[in-house]
Amino acid sequence: MRVARVWWTAIRPRTLGIAIAPVAVGTALAVADGARIDWLVLLATLASALLIQIGTNLHNDAADFERGTDGPRRVGPLRVTAAGLASPAAVKRGAVLAFAAALALGGYLVAVGGGVILVIGCASLLAGWAYSGGPRPISHTPLGESFVLFFFGVLAVCGSHWLQARAFSPLGVAAGIAVGAPFAAVLLVNNFRDLETDLLSGRRTLAALLGRAGCMRAYVLLVLLPLPLLGSIALAGRPGVLLGLLAMPAFARLAVRFRAASGQGFNAVLAGTACQGSWLGLAMAAGILSAHLL
Repeated sequence: MRVARVWWTAIRPRTLGIAIAPVAVGTALAVADGARIDWLVLLATLASALLIQIGTNLHNDAADFERGTDGPRRVGPLRVTAAGLASPAAVKRGAVLAFAAALALGGYLVAVGGGVILVIGCASLLAGWAYSGGPRPISHTPLGESFVLFFFGVLAVCGSHWLQARAFSPLGVAAGIAVGAPFAAVLLVNNFRDLETDLLSGRRTLAALLGRAGCMRAYVLLVLLPLPLLGSIALAGRPGVLLGLLAMPAFARLAVRFRAASGQGFNAVLAGTACQGSWLGLAMAAGILSAHLL
């Protein structure tokens, strides 16, 4: 496999929408609240969010291999370190470079957004490392889904809104949960698929805590949670957000597929959930902007 293809695989491109969607939603809410888009700030925000996501993915790839989590019995998508396509040291260096670049961009964003962004940026970088690093990685506990919901949902939407409007948006919290819930479902599918090998390696995720029946219910809750949240945001004065309802039939179909899936079949559910989560966020943003401009 060519070097460029190896690194493209390592950054997990299908997950990058997790970084883009909340920034789009937070920015759209800021515009609807009367802010004018600062395009340089928006580009820096998007780049920083993507770099943190990439750094987290790379560090997870290397760290899980070193901890023995990604063994030969794993049925998930290819991991470059476990497949021997890149050394753990090289992948970790890639993660460090991604985090360092995000930190450099973060300096500019802190100059724009002040102490609030400093706290959010530092917390996000630390969380990106702690997800797979340290003596007790977040990814090895039942807190992984909550981590995704908070950092890639609520904090990302509210932080993006702050950078454009310099104000806190209560609607940003609801929108952040709506965007983050499907992304938390992505991790739930991943952990349920890998439950057997995770237990053998001592990893106790939410899937291990809930069991099969509990995971089924949790997945349905996470992918359908945006439905009432979109309604509440619309009633609060942002009816354009209802464009996100276009993603709900696909989520319902994915819930049915999740119940029937097994083995590598979970990979398609995982990819579909990530894709629809990204489309949900982008549709919400487009709807908010369209209603505001009209």
